[in-house]
Amino acid sequence: MHQMIRPVHESTQVPAPRLLSRIVAGVWRMGDWQWTAQERLRWIEQCLELGVTSFDHADIYGGYTVEQLFGEALALAPSLRAQMQLVTKCGICLRMEDRPAHRVKHYDTSFEHIVSSVEQSLRLLRTEQLDMLLLHRPDALMDADVVGAAFTHLQLQGKVLHFGVSNFTPSQFTLLQSRFPLVTNQVELHPLHLSPLHDGTLDQCQQHRIQPMIWSPLAGGRLFTSDTPQAVRVRDALTAVAARHGVSASTMAFAWLLRHPSRPIPVAGSRRIDAMRDAVGALDVTIDAQDWTEIWAASTGHEVP
Repeated sequence: MHQMIRPVHESTQVPAPRLLSRIVAGVWRMGDWQWTAQERLRWIEQCLELGVTSFDHADIYGGYTVEQLFGEALALAPSLRAQMQLVTKCGICLRMEDRPAHRVKHYDTSFEHIVSSVEQSLRLLRTEQLDMLLLHRPDALMDADVVGAAFTHLQLQGKVLHFGVSNFTPSQFTLLQSRFPLVTNQVELHPLHLSPLHDGTLDQCQQHRIQPMIWSPLAGGRLFTSDTPQAVRVRDALTAVAARHGVSASTMAFAWLLRHPSRPIPVAGSRRIDAMRDAVGALDVTIDAQDWTEIWAASTGHEVP
């Protein structure tokens, strides 16, 4: 006879180990900021002061320059490394003049590429260990055994603590999870892009009790700048719900994400500390199912079935 499992109220559940801060700072556009190393360091310090202790990188950001820019800033105050978590990604190979071997943009999830990418990231970020490594995109040629072996090698060497993926479908995640334990799937989610809510992605995160990371939580700014009918409806709904809670529409957009039971971790990528403050402010906002659904319905253009 199967033992009946009694549902447990969320407040009594044992939480998963916290690997990252509840809001992560994205540095994708740091190369566009045209800041000195000292200005970059001050931004890092201000993020840490807000409790945003995790920083999301990728080897290709800024045309392979952002990790170095961040590392140069961190070198000015190396003691800060102990206060932060560094996440980076690999697997995309861009066509660039200084990479003549890349004849076309492609993906590479070979053992050699994953290991050499990590070695490069460690050097550029001026650190001896990454807190998390993600495969940046699904690779049709990915050999799950090879990736599992690369992850195991890096973990045993103490060069990477945890591993995950980005933009993987549930079936792609399941394949790699069968070879190595993954801790996150970083996906796009915001009120203009609802697919992960309904395609099994966030269901899978709950199933494995892992927290998804969310990129582009404000749709790259389109939530507040686009004039499409969908964006206008969503903006009106966000503004209305935000007014009832006494917060900004931007904060409400983050609160909407945080409401999901998979406990998403949004990646907020802004040079403006006020924008980071808006994101962190969502941690103190609790919306009910009707608030959440009002925004969902504005996106879809219809009420729930």
